[in-house]
Amino acid sequence: MNPEVELHLQRNFAWAKLPASVKLSFGNSHKEWEKAVVEYNVKNQRRWKGSVVRQVLKDEKKYYQDLIEYSRAHLMLYPYHLSDVMVKGLRVTPFVYYTKMMETIMEQERSYDSLPNFTAADCLRLLGIGRNQYIDMMNQSRNRRFFRRRPASVLLPVKPVALPIIEPYWTIHIGLVTEDDIRACNPTEKSVIDTLIDTGGSKVGVLDKDTCLSLYSRGLVYMCVPVMDSDLIIVPPLENFVMNRVMGDYFENLLYKIFVSIDEHTKVGDLAAVLEVDVELVKNAISMYIRLGFAKKKSKEQMDMHESWGSIVKNTISEDMSSFAAPLERLESDEIFDSKEPPVVDKIALLKQPSEEGYSKRIAFLFDSTLTAFLMMGNLSPGLKTHAVTMFEVGKLSDESLDSFIAELDKVTDTAEGEAKRYFDHAFTLRDTIQFLRYNAAIDPAGVGAGVDLLRCESLNSLDASTCSRVLNKNYNLLISMAPLSNEVRTVSSSSPYHIGPPVPEVNSVWLKMWMYHITGCGPVSFLLAKGTRLLHLPPELYPYDRLMITTWGHESTIVNTSNVLMALNEALSHSAVLLQAYSKRNEAEIVYVTFPFDKSDVNNTENVEGDNVEGEESKKLDLVDHPALVKLSSCVDFDHSCGYVTFISSSKQFSERQDESPPICSTNVHIDSFDDWKLLDMYFGVPLFSSEVNKHTCDLLLSRKLCTEKSLIALTDSHRQLVLYLLDFISEYQLVPLAEDDYSGPGEVKSFVCQQMPGINLPPVPYPTRNLMFSTNSLTEITV
Repeated sequence: MNPEVELHLQRNFAWAKLPASVKLSFGNSHKEWEKAVVEYNVKNQRRWKGSVVRQVLKDEKKYYQDLIEYSRAHLMLYPYHLSDVMVKGLRVTPFVYYTKMMETIMEQERSYDSLPNFTAADCLRLLGIGRNQYIDMMNQSRNRRFFRRRPASVLLPVKPVALPIIEPYWTIHIGLVTEDDIRACNPTEKSVIDTLIDTGGSKVGVLDKDTCLSLYSRGLVYMCVPVMDSDLIIVPPLENFVMNRVMGDYFENLLYKIFVSIDEHTKVGDLAAVLEVDVELVKNAISMYIRLGFAKKKSKEQMDMHESWGSIVKNTISEDMSSFAAPLERLESDEIFDSKEPPVVDKIALLKQPSEEGYSKRIAFLFDSTLTAFLMMGNLSPGLKTHAVTMFEVGKLSDESLDSFIAELDKVTDTAEGEAKRYFDHAFTLRDTIQFLRYNAAIDPAGVGAGVDLLRCESLNSLDASTCSRVLNKNYNLLISMAPLSNEVRTVSSSSPYHIGPPVPEVNSVWLKMWMYHITGCGPVSFLLAKGTRLLHLPPELYPYDRLMITTWGHESTIVNTSNVLMALNEALSHSAVLLQAYSKRNEAEIVYVTFPFDKSDVNNTENVEGDNVEGEESKKLDLVDHPALVKLSSCVDFDHSCGYVTFISSSKQFSERQDESPPICSTNVHIDSFDDWKLLDMYFGVPLFSSEVNKHTCDLLLSRKLCTEKSLIALTDSHRQLVLYLLDFISEYQLVPLAEDDYSGPGEVKSFVCQQMPGINLPPVPYPTRNLMFSTNSLTEITV
């Protein structure tokens, strides 16, 4: 739907008050507008009273019946914010709603994965039906007796399971109660019903708990979760979250937006202002989090409790105190951390205490879904998956949760081999990076030491540019990206707060490779092929190579044998642009990672030592940090104020004498015979996680070169702006796509190629090439295939 039209529908504009442009979008038809009003309000589960829909659809009951049928058919969450109408008017309780939904999908023989994530979680909470239970019921349903299938209704529960979570401050209200219901109640239940009828509702904590739960299980009452503008909300690591799929309805989108934006230091009203979303919608979303057990209030309201709630009161600890008590408890116990280094918790506990006086901005470490996949696939630690699910679904792991996260990472043992070792390496380096960044005064631009939040780039991308900027500026004074970020994600473009990482998505794309090769005249033989190109044979320039590297647009590179590449290449070109590159001749290629800023002092020291002890040819070895390509690249890229790594490749083995099969990774340890054997492959900005050695060397450079000081970060912002201009000028020369405003703000009005996202169409974060390019013999040329 047109955003302008949606805005006017949201604000309940009558037909007479609509501007001409909006009326034109309905073909100046009043009936089309009425149809759109009903459709919009039903899809967004809006209340009939107070909405323009009451002018179009006079029958309130019919409207709510259509709304509940639409929501059930589209597997949406139960509209708890309309419980007063649904339960009192239609007697459709959440249990009845989800029971009919389950019955429908079972009769249609749909898989459990068809349920959206939050809907599946609510079904599990109320019906006790998870993936295994659903599969078991489907097997029972298919078990034919007397040539008839068992109906799904007889397999479903007849009453809700015991609520796993219920808080005393929740409110309880009377539903639709008939005389037959009253006769079936005991005296205590009748007394509670009378109280609710007289008062119109009550806090559940002042009533008998078992009686309230009994009435709730029979659908005679319903419960609301009150959320106030001044409430502070905590999102702990997710428990019982069901990872199925997303539907993209209005409420689900809002739930995910709030997930990545919320923190326990921001009031609900302030969060709504930052997101520029109606505060009632934000309250509805947070109320849903609390129902599902995905969030809780930071401070609990004090009240006179009924004696049946006594056990809960005794075991409840103020959330304000628990955040300070947890680190102190860990100081007295060695069960969680078993490290030979001085404990990090002591420093954290001391630096957290001043937060009572005021909340200071933090450091955000940006990661992508690849990292969460590694943490989930590796079976690294029993408790690690909960944190990985939180990182993926919430899109954020706050500093308050990092102590337990690090404790789980400490349990990981380095016993894996092959591909699984990659998962373990990322877990170790992530732990080391978090411990390095947290409360490190040398990393905090403010110079006091700040906490660290882990943020998923894809979740930030779900926010519009202005909202994302407000969220980041409110909570963080520095962003640091992991390296490399996947080509599939749109990197965060920000000059405020400062960002150590790729400044715009194009810097994290294939375009950067081609630009590097072009300005340095150094790189492997490469072909950038436009989507739709078809090759009848391989280019002759690739004949000498046994293995080639294929990079489809927005995906990771794969290495394939030259003999099998043509069919796979043409298949990929049918749906994507492709970068085809030479990789190796007869032997496995050698890869070396040169970290920056370049620490030439180490190189000079190494050369002096070798000069004193080694004679002849060994003393004439060259170092990759002095490679002519890096010298040329330094004129356009500010290596002194940023961190990351440059990858060099040699198509023939250069270190065959090394006993260790893995090549050296830091330039200060790599000495070569000739620069001609080594070519630039790629360059990434940020803190690498794929290797502990590269990671440690990068972190050391962050400290020794003082990259996180205000002066250095200002210089980095200016140099990144210049790098972006260089790169976009290069793309403009070979790519016919109009420029659009990008969210990389600041002086100079730097712009980026932005493919405008259309509904239902997943466009790449950077534009496809429209011309076929070849880099060979130190030059870039346009070719015709």
